[in-house]
Amino acid sequence: MTACCALLLIASGSKTLYAACEFTVQGEGHVSSVLDARTIRLADGRDVRLSGIEIADDATARSKDALAGLIGGRAVTLRGPDDTPDRYGRQPAFVTLEGTDRPVQFDLLNRGDAFASSSVRDQPCSRALLAAEAIARSARRGIWAGSAALKNAKSADDILSRRGRFTVVEGTVSSARLAGATFYVNFGRRWTRDFAVTISRRMMASVEATGIDLKSLKDKRILVRGWIETRDGPGRGPRIEVTQAGQIEIIGAARPGEGLATTATVPEEEGE
Repeated sequence: MTACCALLLIASGSKTLYAACEFTVQGEGHVSSVLDARTIRLADGRDVRLSGIEIADDATARSKDALAGLIGGRAVTLRGPDDTPDRYGRQPAFVTLEGTDRPVQFDLLNRGDAFASSSVRDQPCSRALLAAEAIARSARRGIWAGSAALKNAKSADDILSRRGRFTVVEGTVSSARLAGATFYVNFGRRWTRDFAVTISRRMMASVEATGIDLKSLKDKRILVRGWIETRDGPGRGPRIEVTQAGQIEIIGAARPGEGLATTATVPEEEGE
């Protein structure tokens, strides 16, 4: 459903995309410096953190240069549902240049210089950001030009090497079920070692409100985004915990032949 909505947004034009993130004006200022790929400092001393995007850690220099080229030394308007500073004192905002109403976040996403974040709670805006990312991903721009940005769910060791980092993973679901207070979306039969997505029972309603039927995810091909974690103990596989509804996108059914190699594998005895 999320992927379908993204395609509709793309088809209706980029104006529709960024219009979904036109929030209340939270201030204005003049950019004095670009501190990193997501943070700017205004002339009055305020630090502003760009909402709605994450940066690929192997492309930080490129993304910082891209942001500086877009807004360095320019007058900007800050928009957002809330201007409460984060724990580092940075104001979160969608940033537009003076005289425009398009957040620079969409420029970065369209160029392939950023990931769409999973932290935006406003669902129309979240879908718009995902759609902008999808445009760049389809065109193989920027970070999407190679295979490093999009991880294969079958490559557990590759995913595990990104522990603690924001990552986008693609794969076909081998099983999806509730066990106790946690819903598990598994991508392999070796449940202690393969990549999996975990969703707390209290998050399930929020995810399903986006149109995703969690119990029917088996054999669906999905994208999931978030921070890579692992369970304690040697040989434990990588995980992404879903804490926001926009972290999962259905992108289709299993590709022909997928999953055949695992159907004969005896599953491990575990609660997942």
